[in-house]
Amino acid sequence: MLRWLCAPIWLLALATEAKSFRDNPIIGSAFLNKRGLHVARVRLAHRLAAFRRRRLACGISNQDRADFDRDGYILKQDFLAPSVFEAVAQEIFNLNGDSREMLQGDTITRRVSLDADTLRHMPATRAVLGGEQWLGLLSYASSFRCHPMNYLQTIMTRVRRASDDPQTQLHSDTFHPTVKAWLFLTDVEQGDGPFVYVPGSHRVNRRRLAWLRRQSMHAQSLDRLSARGSLRVSQDALRRMGYAEARTFSVKRNTLVVADTSGFHSRDPSNHPATRIEIWGYGRRNPFLPWTGWDIQGLPGLKGRFVPLYWRVRDLGEALGLRRNPWRRVPKNKVEP
Repeated sequence: MLRWLCAPIWLLALATEAKSFRDNPIIGSAFLNKRGLHVARVRLAHRLAAFRRRRLACGISNQDRADFDRDGYILKQDFLAPSVFEAVAQEIFNLNGDSREMLQGDTITRRVSLDADTLRHMPATRAVLGGEQWLGLLSYASSFRCHPMNYLQTIMTRVRRASDDPQTQLHSDTFHPTVKAWLFLTDVEQGDGPFVYVPGSHRVNRRRLAWLRRQSMHAQSLDRLSARGSLRVSQDALRRMGYAEARTFSVKRNTLVVADTSGFHSRDPSNHPATRIEIWGYGRRNPFLPWTGWDIQGLPGLKGRFVPLYWRVRDLGEALGLRRNPWRRVPKNKVEP
């Protein structure tokens, strides 16, 4: 009975980005999902995203828009002018800011916040991350006027003997359009754990909706990450949905990839210890809002400062015994890429 006192909160969560089948009995209800609850949320979220993107289309070129609408990602080689890229790289590789890392399987993901205080001493990087091209591309992909959370991200693979990193399984981050971006600061070869994306999988067709319905009906028996709303998918299921073969992004430094990560993607398994370094941007908002602006992360006092606040909130939650924060502090002498 005490558990069901939370029912009003679970019900209100249907109108938000909440995605966990396991944590919300209404979202995870086999009875309701058999009757189309999850599919209805997916369809409405994607229709609203298409509506918002039409309003944001003027912020990017016709070619970028066509590429994204077809594939679900935008690939831009030599994104920055050589002199600008070298200035950004010099600032990044001299950065010695506060760092956090997460260990998943045999892989460490380490992040340094590129927040307003950090960027105050990085004029070249600040100009890129505040520039019209970076913000325009991320806004269109996310379907909102984006104020992304930006990080310096370092991915180190094969750091120990352990199970594979779960990020190497093809998956969708959530049920609605959302954005991640990678500006690669190092070359990424085939065996270095490159980004992988299934072209066109950001579009939900009838076969995808049927698959989503089946997954939502049996979500409680799925693996941990799928049950929390980040659905894993097999190659056979992808073929049955009619999607193209996955593309692996072995790229040179100064390449930008912006992707809608509601499409299926992963990190290709690395066959040797490798290090990948990039500027990583992330944006996600309530998918059921009809407007493109009014982002809390863009408010005075919060703009450019959301990442440190997010980390402090996660630390507080752990201190109160609510949930362990997987992002652990890194000693200063480990921050250098």
